Amino acid sequence: MTVAIQIVQFVLIISILVILHELGHFLPAKYFKTKVEKFYLFFDVKFSLFKKKIGDTEYGIGWLPLGGYVKISGMIDESMDTEQMKQEPQPWEFRSKPAWQRLIIMTGGVIVNFLLAWGIYTVLLFSNGDSYIPSDNLKYGIVVDSIGEQLGLKTGDQILAVDDKKTKKFTDAKLDIILGDKITVNRDGEQLTFPLSDEGKETVFSTLGKNFLGYRSKAKIASVVDTMAAKKAGILVGDEILAVNGEEVIYWDQFTKIIKASPNKSLALQVKRDGGIKELQLQVPEEGVIGVLSDTEDLWVTDEYGFFAAIPAGYNRTIQVLTDQIRQFKVIFNTKTGAYKQVKGPIGIVELMPETWNWLFFWNFMAMFSVWLAFLNILPIPALDGGHVMFLLYEMISGRKPSEKVLETGQIIGFVILMGLMAVVFGNDIWNIVKRFI
Repeated sequence: MTVAIQIVQFVLIISILVILHELGHFLPAKYFKTKVEKFYLFFDVKFSLFKKKIGDTEYGIGWLPLGGYVKISGMIDESMDTEQMKQEPQPWEFRSKPAWQRLIIMTGGVIVNFLLAWGIYTVLLFSNGDSYIPSDNLKYGIVVDSIGEQLGLKTGDQILAVDDKKTKKFTDAKLDIILGDKITVNRDGEQLTFPLSDEGKETVFSTLGKNFLGYRSKAKIASVVDTMAAKKAGILVGDEILAVNGEEVIYWDQFTKIIKASPNKSLALQVKRDGGIKELQLQVPEEGVIGVLSDTEDLWVTDEYGFFAAIPAGYNRTIQVLTDQIRQFKVIFNTKTGAYKQVKGPIGIVELMPETWNWLFFWNFMAMFSVWLAFLNILPIPALDGGHVMFLLYEMISGRKPSEKVLETGQIIGFVILMGLMAVVFGNDIWNIVKRFI
């Protein structure tokens, strides 16, 4: 059932994004009286699941859920329908329209994707605000595991800047570090700047080191599970751990490290409660989990936005997501990091979906993915919107149209590039599945 929910969320997100993207091409094409022969959700290779012709346009749903398309008359596209191009240009064809109209038609999908993301982020910020942990709130510094140490970080470091840019939100620091070249930290009162090695990043990507970076907090109890060892030992919400077996404990990571290293052992705890000291005896179960969470509520802040303030904030969020995605490309194409091995296809993306329906995740993911589609489609690769835009800009600047032979060759080259990228993406998905059974 959980897999079904994940699949439904993914298919619904992709369907909405594809339909709106293609509408971005379809509506200006219709406005400029250009004939649209097909409007399809998903690809109808050999056959379609549904189709119906209304006017000049066939609307349908294909069986291959890798996107969608509109087939515009008089245009060399992924259909490679060159027979039509041998005929005399007709007034309703794409090739007969002025270059500026063709440019609007071709950029329409990307513009819709960008505006959709902007709109979603605006509504989310207006409805929920922006919750994050300010980097300045982490007076005890960060917590890193062995993977974080490979990057040169140490537990207790205070992050000052990544690539000489101050990180306002700790919740963004992980991505900044993965995408950055150097980091500046305060370590034991000394300011240090050092490079973030490609080798360290490779380890992060290869091990999916999601928890390589955390934040330090005091060893104070925020919640206790009723049926687990902590409750049986008498630990209460609000207790502050002072020592374990006589060893001083100040921070939560110190406490959890001792617990994980003590399965099936009895530990003597000293806790601070209501201004006094309490002695407790804790029996750690075999799995090394006792059922407590740390108190971190005072670290979080929420910036609230009125509707009109949320509009520019939503725009800034969209631009930030776009900027991060461009920076990710730099890391992906750096083979030393091995990041290309973690690029996910449809199977991998489905696994990212929550196992229960989550509307906040749904809209956040749709906005992020909408920006991602806009970015990918505007890349100057023939067969993508950006490839068509590239040829149109050449025409508008030079005053000469590229020959149909050039357009056909470009389309073939672009198709080969895209198929190569798809092979990598699907290969990653398949390999990740295979690794589970090895």
